[in-house]
Amino acid sequence: MNDETRKRWVFFGIMLSIFLAAIESTVVATAMPTVVTHLGGIRIYSWVFSGFLLTQTVTMPLWGRFSDLYGRRPVYLAGLTIFLAGSALSGAAQDMVQLIVFRMVQGLGAGALMTLGYTIIAELFGLERRAKMQGYISSVWGVASLIGPWVGGLLTDHVSWRWVFYINLPFGAIAIAVIATALTGLPRPARRPVVDWAGVALFAAGVSALLLGIVEAGRAGSWSRIDVVALLVLGAIGLVAFVAIEQRAADPIVPLRLFKSRMIVAAVVTRFLVGTAMFGALSFVPLFLQSVTGATATGAGLVLTPFVLGWVVTSVLSARLVLRISYRSVVLAGMACLTGAFLLFARWSVTLTPGAAVWDVLLAGVGMGLVVVPMLIAVQSAVTRSDLGAATSMTQFFMSIGGALGLSIMGTVMSQRLHAGLPMVEALHGVFVVGGAVCVAALGATLLVPSGRAQDLARAEMRGEPTRVGG
Repeated sequence: MNDETRKRWVFFGIMLSIFLAAIESTVVATAMPTVVTHLGGIRIYSWVFSGFLLTQTVTMPLWGRFSDLYGRRPVYLAGLTIFLAGSALSGAAQDMVQLIVFRMVQGLGAGALMTLGYTIIAELFGLERRAKMQGYISSVWGVASLIGPWVGGLLTDHVSWRWVFYINLPFGAIAIAVIATALTGLPRPARRPVVDWAGVALFAAGVSALLLGIVEAGRAGSWSRIDVVALLVLGAIGLVAFVAIEQRAADPIVPLRLFKSRMIVAAVVTRFLVGTAMFGALSFVPLFLQSVTGATATGAGLVLTPFVLGWVVTSVLSARLVLRISYRSVVLAGMACLTGAFLLFARWSVTLTPGAAVWDVLLAGVGMGLVVVPMLIAVQSAVTRSDLGAATSMTQFFMSIGGALGLSIMGTVMSQRLHAGLPMVEALHGVFVVGGAVCVAALGATLLVPSGRAQDLARAEMRGEPTRVGG
C-alpha cells in the first residue's frame, strides 16, 4: 500500500482502539448491578472503577516515555494487547476480587491507548492535517460516552454482562492487525535505552499513594483522617525522591527539562485546573437535578448530552481555528465559556428547568472543546520528536489527576456543608463556587500560553525548520 493509504489505515486502527478504551467506563457502569447479583462483593464493587482509573492514570506517563525510548509501534501494540488480555480475564472473572484485579490489568493497557494514539498521529502527519485528526480523535470520547450506557444495557439484558468485556476482543483484534500491518517506517531510537527502573518504581508508588489518598478523602468527606494524611504524605515523599532520581538519570522517565518550556508549563497547569473544575463538577450536575429539582435519573442523565455534543463539535472546530488564529485566543475563549458556565451553575435553584440546565451545560462543553485540543496541539509542536510521547502523556496525566482531585475536593465541600445543616441546594452551590474559583485560576494560567499561530508552525514544518515554540 502507498504511504497515504497506510496512514489512513493507522488512523482507523487508532480511532478504533481509543474508542474501546474510552467506552469502557460507561459501558461497565450499566452492567454493574447485574454483575453484583452474580458475583457479590457489593462493599468493594466501586474498586471495579477506581482500580481501572488508578492503573490507567499512573501508567500514562510511563507508556509515553517508553514509546520515546523503544518506538511507537511495539509499545502501542503491547498496550493494546494488555488491554485486550484484561478484557478477556474480566469477562471470565468468578468473583469480585478477580474482576477488580483484571480491571486493573485492563487499565494498564488503557493508559497506553489514551496517550500514544495522539502521539502517533502527531508523528505521522504534518501540523495542518494533525490538527484536524486530533479533533476527530477527541470527538471519539463524546461518542463513546453517549452510546456506552446503551451498549452496556443492551449486552447485559440480551446477551450476558460478560460480553461487556468480551465485545472488546474482536474489534481489538482488528485494531492490532491494522496497526501491526500499517504502522511501519517510524524511526527507532538510535541507541539502546537505559531504563530508569528506580524512577519507574518511585513514580508508580508515589502517584498511586497520592491518588488513593485523594480518592479516600473524597469518599470519607475529610482530608484530616489519619489514613488520608498518611497516604498523601507517602505519595509526596515518593514523588520528591522520584524528582531527585530523575535529575541524575541518563534516560529519565519524565524529562524534567520539558518544564523549562513556557508552553509545556501553560498546558500542564491549564489542563490540570480544567480537569479539577469540570470533571469534578460534572458528577454533581445530575445530583442537583435529581435531589433539588426532582428530575428522574434518565432526565438528569440526558441533560449531560449537550455537554458531550458541545465538546465534540468544538473539538473539531478548535483544531481548525488554531491554524488561523493564535493558541491563546482560542484557549482564552474556551476558559471564558467554562467560567461563565460555572457562574450559571452557581445560580441554579429549585426552580431550575431541564431546558435551562441544558444551555448552561452546553456552554461548559463548548469551553472544554476550545481548551483541550488546542493545548494538545500546542504541546506537540513545542517539543522534539524524541520527547513527543512524554510531553503528550504528561498533559493527559495532569488532566486525569486534576479530575480525581476536583471530585474529591468538591465531594468534601458538599459533605461538610450538609454536615453543617445546610440544605442540599446550598451544599451544591458550594461545589459550583469552588469549581468557578478553579476556572478563574485556569483563566489566569492561559495567559502563560504563547500567542503564536499554529499556521506559522505548519509553514515551518514544510520548510523543514524546527517547530519548537514557547521555549
